[in-house]
Amino acid sequence: MPDQKTFMGDFRRFFGRGLGILLPSVLTLWILFQLLLFLNNNIGEPINRGVRIAVIEIYPRLVAEEKLPGWFRVKDTEIAEARADRVFRGIKEMPDARVRELLRRAKFRDAWQSHWYLQATGLIIAIVAIYFAGRLLGGYLGRRVYGRLEALLARVPGFKQVYPHVKQVVQMVLGDRPIAFNRVVMAQYPRKGIWTIGLVTGPSLKLITEEMQAEVVTVFIPTSPTPFTGFAINLPSSELVDLPMSVEEALRFFVTGGVLVPERLANEAIESRGGGTFAQPAAPGSDSQPPSAPPPTEA
Repeated sequence: MPDQKTFMGDFRRFFGRGLGILLPSVLTLWILFQLLLFLNNNIGEPINRGVRIAVIEIYPRLVAEEKLPGWFRVKDTEIAEARADRVFRGIKEMPDARVRELLRRAKFRDAWQSHWYLQATGLIIAIVAIYFAGRLLGGYLGRRVYGRLEALLARVPGFKQVYPHVKQVVQMVLGDRPIAFNRVVMAQYPRKGIWTIGLVTGPSLKLITEEMQAEVVTVFIPTSPTPFTGFAINLPSSELVDLPMSVEEALRFFVTGGVLVPERLANEAIESRGGGTFAQPAAPGSDSQPPSAPPPTEA
């Protein structure tokens, strides 16, 4: 008898299907949004604060007093009201010039935040500064100077334990070098008869190649479900079988424990209708069929 469909069964199936479709997109948007907030709060906003202070200090020297904007003018009545309301901490002991400066900054900040396009000033300046820093440090002299500075910082306790690992991750994600994995292969590992999928990282060590008297490559065998860890083995190229898979498809295969397989490489599993188990194939070289169930006896 086929399984009878119920509302709860359909709900669980379609809810899981919808969650599987929407969750990756929602998580990706949430991560990008949090990254944007982090950059704005920790990089963009400090730069915006510095720009506003620079404008307050430089603007009155370049523009006539009668042409100054409204946020720059602070009246004596506003200073008195700020002292009465204690707008700033320790305002009673502050001279009028200091109170005037703080009020001017507050008014300029409100005017700045009322224009959404000005909020992006800090991020734009940061992007331009990073670009020119890359141009400067990318040259021979810049690399030498930065290398000296990096060597000095690497001696600082605590910094030297964290910095090398962070640098490796950043260079792997944003570096100019392409990803180290260039081939997806099958290898018989950890013993003959067990085929394992691995990623070729490049030629093996010279000593190993000379010892084996063959073309040897290094193969990284990731572990599931965390493919960032695994084993690096060395095998002759003749013992490897190339797979028509991309590195991204192979990583998805490792993360899911072999559940996600490219459709062109999927092997349709033969399941029995009764218990849902895989049907056992006949032994190689044997023409015999699996025994059929005995006919029912007559009552």
